[in-house]
Formats: sequence, structure tokens, C-alpha cells
Amino acid sequence: FEIRAQLCRNLARSVLRTWSRSASNSESTKDDVIVDFDDPDHLPLPEYPKRPNEPLQKRKQRLVYQSRKRGMLENDLLLSTFADKYLKDFNEEETAAYDELINGVSNDWDIYYWATGAKPTPEQYNTDIMKLLKAHVRNAEKVTRFRQPELTY
Repeated sequence: FEIRAQLCRNLARSVLRTWSRSASNSESTKDDVIVDFDDPDHLPLPEYPKRPNEPLQKRKQRLVYQSRKRGMLENDLLLSTFADKYLKDFNEEETAAYDELINGVSNDWDIYYWATGAKPTPEQYNTDIMKLLKAHVRNAEKVTRFRQPELTY
């Protein structure tokens, strides 16, 4: 067991030394961080199904769930705290705009980049809801958001 632990420590040190040397030698820019590939034309994405007869309360419940289960922690935290703070007060049109924002986009990284201002928001999604989300992401209140809000029933 001791030999295995020693090997792991040596390997970790070697990897960290290599990583720190390469990180200090490279010139990083904001563009280096964003990896953005165009969607291939030969992969049609299914359109998100519209639910025209869905009751408002049920739609809000679905959006709370979908805001929490995005598949990437960054959006889970941003969207779940946003939904917890604002969704209950949204009217029918605002709820529909939020639904379109989180379900009409094929790539969650796009939502993240738009909300954080790393990439410009396309006109279709540049709504009052997106502006509210951007303000939420700026976090002027300096709220700590390291976990999702508790669910209320």
C-alpha cells in the first residue's frame, strides 16, 4: 500500500510540474478559453416540442426542474437560482420566453456564454428575460451561489 501511495504522489508531482511549466509558458487570452464549433449541417437537431395547452403552474414546475438539471454545473447553479428568485412572479409571456431560452437553444454553453457576456446574445434570445438573467449573473447583491436552492413543495 505504501509503495502505491508513493507512486501516486510522484506521478501527481510530475503532472503538476509539467502542467505549471506549460501554463506559465503559454500566452492565454479570453479567446483561448471558448471552444466554439459550428453545428454540422448534416446533424439536424430535433425541435423542442411546444406545449400550448400546458397550465401555467405546471409549466413553471417543469421549468424549475429543467433549470436544475442542465448537465453542466455552471448552468445548474445560475439557472436554478434564477428560477428560484424570479420564476414564481413571471406571467404567461415571461414564462414562455424563459421556456424558449432554456429549451430552444441546442447548446447549454451558448446560454452560459450569453449570460456571462462572453459572447453576444443573438437577437432571438435577447429578451427582457435574458437581460434579467444577465443581471442575476452579475450578482450585484454578492450572493454566494455554490449550491442549488432547496426545493419547496
